[in-house]
Amino acid sequence: MSTMKIKKGDMVQVVAGKDKGKSGKVIEVDHKKGRVRVEGLNMITKHTKPSVSNQQGGIITVEGAMDASNVMYLADGKVSRIGFVVETDENGKKTKKRVAKATGKVID
Repeated sequence: MSTMKIKKGDMVQVVAGKDKGKSGKVIEVDHKKGRVRVEGLNMITKHTKPSVSNQQGGIITVEGAMDASNVMYLADGKVSRIGFVVETDENGKKTKKRVAKATGKVID
């Protein structure tokens, strides 16, 4: 698989699936499986046993993982693809940065 362009903490919008059109913040990225978890989206129910942290147990709802291809980076309220650019500073050191293609702004 190619480079995962979405990172933890990015604001993304869902472009396919049951939550299409909704946006949220990425809380987890799984590079091996190519999946992401987005805050408040793709909610699933889990049955949990009582434990030290959860005395009651029962049914809880958590964010489910979705394929990274189903989300796009959100830059200034616009969905955007992500590209890379290599910048050279005055010392000759090269750094690779992410760029939002729709706005042309450097992400990080």
